Amino acid sequence: MSTEEQLRIGVLGCGPIAQFAHFDAIRKARNAELYAICDRAPDLLARMALVHQPTTTYSDFDAMLADPRLDAVIIATADQFHVPLCKQAIAAGKPVLVEKPMGVSVEECLELRDLVRAKGAVLQVGYMKRFDPGIEYARNFIREELGERLSYTAWYRDSAYRYTMTDNLQPIPYASPNALRPGGNPKADKRRYFMLTHGSHLVDSARSLGGEMRGVHGRLVEKAGAHCWFIAVEFADGSLGHLDLTVAVRGDWAEGFHIHGEKGSVIGKVHLPWYHKTAEVECFSTADRIIRRPLGEDAHSYKRQIESFVAAIRDPASQSGANVDDGLEGVRAMVAIARSVERGAPVRLDEVTGAV
Repeated sequence: MSTEEQLRIGVLGCGPIAQFAHFDAIRKARNAELYAICDRAPDLLARMALVHQPTTTYSDFDAMLADPRLDAVIIATADQFHVPLCKQAIAAGKPVLVEKPMGVSVEECLELRDLVRAKGAVLQVGYMKRFDPGIEYARNFIREELGERLSYTAWYRDSAYRYTMTDNLQPIPYASPNALRPGGNPKADKRRYFMLTHGSHLVDSARSLGGEMRGVHGRLVEKAGAHCWFIAVEFADGSLGHLDLTVAVRGDWAEGFHIHGEKGSVIGKVHLPWYHKTAEVECFSTADRIIRRPLGEDAHSYKRQIESFVAAIRDPASQSGANVDDGLEGVRAMVAIARSVERGAPVRLDEVTGAV
């Protein structure tokens, strides 16, 4: 591992999420260097190397992993490839930041969790919303001042007009016909695709702010070209929750949460991450009857995620991101929601198997 101030990171996959987020985040992170990028598509690899100027490039993941100068890897590929590629990186002794969701089935995530534990490896899952300064502030307030939780309500409402907004913010993506893609079309099954893409954030925020989830009762309406999940949640601490995932609303994009507890409450409005604007969070404490709201001037959550990843590599005790257990439990929760919708009945998370 590099003993210099910046750790040398390699990115596997030059697709949209790497182009929109990871390349820029690594280059802006104070403790990281974009050392290598890797992709099987030669045209895509050449284009990204020209734009982002890594030290080196690879067309083969094994070759990149064998580079002794490489300190860590980011896996930014299709969801179905995440677990096998994580195993490959861990076997090579490289710390891993894998895009969310960690996997697509409970069983493969259990296997990865067991490998991470056996190897004592560092694995962080890309739930970058944990690094929004407003959400961080809310999480600390909940832990230190809220007391016993009573209820957690959250919503994630993707907008039919969202891509008009984000196209103006993100770089123009470069695509390649040579890119490696999973078999079939993962986007064809809208229920599964929307849950893995958007529901994964909603579930992780619920676990991060509301605590461990014991059971869910999900209902789903599919009409007018939209999907709407209403999910009742039973948390392990006895509090109750409600999650609303709608894709796509005919209105503005909206994400937020309300949390009520023994000694206060929290209200949060979360912005699209591409604006790099901190969540608008208000924390009320009964101790002083004051509502506090953080400024959160550095709200590049992808960059802050990279900085946290590097810090965790240097000192695993400093891990503040989602670890392998968080990744597993997030997938378990999404599988439970899918089974609950299918059965029309509540489902316990510790009983589910299979894929989302």
